[in-house]
Amino acid sequence: DAGDPEIETRIAQYEMAHRMQTSVPELTDFSDEPEHILDLYGPQVREPGTFAYNCLMARRLAERGVGFIQCMHAGWDQHNSLTTELYNQCRDTDQPSAALVMDLKMRGMLDDTLVIWGGEFGRTPFIQGDLANRERWGRDHHPYAFTIWMAGGGVKPGITHGASDDLGFNAVENPVHVHDLQATILHLLGIDHEKLTYRFQGRYFRLTDVHGNVVREILA
Repeated sequence: DAGDPEIETRIAQYEMAHRMQTSVPELTDFSDEPEHILDLYGPQVREPGTFAYNCLMARRLAERGVGFIQCMHAGWDQHNSLTTELYNQCRDTDQPSAALVMDLKMRGMLDDTLVIWGGEFGRTPFIQGDLANRERWGRDHHPYAFTIWMAGGGVKPGITHGASDDLGFNAVENPVHVHDLQATILHLLGIDHEKLTYRFQGRYFRLTDVHGNVVREILA
């Protein structure tokens, strides 16, 4: 006992860092995973850095009590490469994403694990690029109508909330603002978004501003 709370805190930080570092070899060793689980995530699961590898890693991290995990997949900014690249993007992500949800459910972890899949905006429903060259077709940034999906963690399964117009250009039915999404995520995490504030330039702000609302229609 050092007798000084600041020293005790610093010692605890070093000890936690040591535990984290020494746990990495066991965490990243997939040799204890059954073959049917590896097959579930697809052929890229054995390649470190792939999305499939990261999805299985996410499940292993969640099993060990990690509270927030992000799996990143880049390269979706297809202004002029949609016809050649979109297939590859879907091949990389579709099977591992579904596998993660299935794996969590099989282990009884999905009910208290919230999975969110999406990006920061959508893409236009019309072509961008050289119309005469199919290999150079693409889609521009589009913030007015796009989709994310959520699973587990208090979300109602098997439903679709909202709809776009016939062209997929605007959200016309039950549109959800990003502040509504944030309010809903915080609610599912047990946090009252109206009481969560941060101080900036002399006053307090909410992450959900003053008009974010929980989307209760999607709650289980």
